Amino acid sequence: MYHIYTEKNHSEFTKTEIAQCKDYDTALQKAQKAIEGKDGYNYIIEETDGSMNIYGELNSRVVAEG
Repeated sequence: MYHIYTEKNHSEFTKTEIAQCKDYDTALQKAQKAIEGKDGYNYIIEETDGSMNIYGELNSRVVAEG
């Protein structure tokens, strides 16, 4: 599962989830479309495999940024 986020000026405080996808190519298209024409915004795509850490949070890894 891929989670798509946008950020403004690389600030963690502005990180907003915009979608979830099962396919990487679809996730990349949605991420690029979400920031199209928005100055100062970037996207982050994280992949999760369903496993959790000791705090009950999903383990994720960043697979794309732009």
